[in-house]
Amino acid sequence: MFRKKNILSSVVLVLVFIFFQANAMPKDKKAKSPPYEFKMEKKNPATSVKSQGRTGTCWCFSTISMLESELIRMGKGEIDLSEMFVVRHTYPLKAESYVRLHGNTTFGQGAYFHDVMDQIKRYGIVPEEVYTGKNIGEKNHNHSEMGSVLKAILDAVLKRGGSRLTPRWMDAFEALLDVYLGKPPEKFTYKGKSYTPKSFVSDYLGINPDDYVEFTSYTHHPFYQKCRLEVPDNWSFNSNFYNVPIEDLEKIIEYSLKNGYTVVWGGDVSNRDFSTTKTGYGIVPKKDWEEKTRAEREKKITEPVEEKEVSQELRQKYFDNFTATDDHGMHIVGLARDQKGNRFYYTKNSHGKDRKFGGYVYLSRPYVLLYGLAIMVNKNGVPPEIREKIGLK
Repeated sequence: MFRKKNILSSVVLVLVFIFFQANAMPKDKKAKSPPYEFKMEKKNPATSVKSQGRTGTCWCFSTISMLESELIRMGKGEIDLSEMFVVRHTYPLKAESYVRLHGNTTFGQGAYFHDVMDQIKRYGIVPEEVYTGKNIGEKNHNHSEMGSVLKAILDAVLKRGGSRLTPRWMDAFEALLDVYLGKPPEKFTYKGKSYTPKSFVSDYLGINPDDYVEFTSYTHHPFYQKCRLEVPDNWSFNSNFYNVPIEDLEKIIEYSLKNGYTVVWGGDVSNRDFSTTKTGYGIVPKKDWEEKTRAEREKKITEPVEEKEVSQELRQKYFDNFTATDDHGMHIVGLARDQKGNRFYYTKNSHGKDRKFGGYVYLSRPYVLLYGLAIMVNKNGVPPEIREKIGLK
């Protein structure tokens, strides 16, 4: 009994000693701050972050997100529109182009912002609850198998052994799309009223697809004229991109966001200074990775880094040598600055909420201007002087 008491007393003394030692130690300096701290200047309304799943349909998710923000701006409230209704109607058009060109063009899951507007003009659109495009029993979108099978059909059609094309190959193609995505509705009921996809656009949404225009900025085309953006996902060879100098491209983005309009941005996200999971930002360090020493590469970023000064020439160089390629489309909704006053753009991604900043990413001004190939905005988000130069009414 005496031995147990001694042991117990010793334990108590040790615990008391540890307690006082811990409290006597000097307090650590405040927890280390992240290298970037962002302060929002302007945040335009947006609907919830969605996930494109295992698909290459960022072009549609980003553009639909912009239209949903437009509906909020127009006083229509939050409406979840169906991305896959647009995607479903885009695949046959890409297939027709692929076959007409004997396979000498791209066919895949990618497309561009104008494709969303083109399909809405042709076919209308429906709410997400009416057409989800999830017809294969998976929680998230997955077009991996479907894409391979669709491509195989087209390639088999082209390998017809010298015979003529039958008039039925497109029927087979459409039927396969219906199997994987579901048959698009011809009529539906929304909030107690019956619509067709086209009447839903005109009678309920009030969206005019012609109000949305695309811009790019490259010197191999004349400025202040329309041009074709030469990227594989521009499968329709659309030549309605307004080409403007880089400073005007920046003015359009700033003017749009400051005046309540949001921006669809398409560009390169394959470089090591972009991350939606670890850092949640995209930057363009002044020194390229290849130029850095091993010590510089291993050094942790503890504060905002100095970034490249982006010029028209550098932007052109990155496009010409494939440093900036057409990887991904996202939706810019806000303006922010870091703790040193540098401009960042608050950007909604389509990889779900389980990411840094809940699925959003901050893109620095140099990143947006250097790695961004093109943007789409409401024409009313274009500064008046630029609208006049390009003849946009």
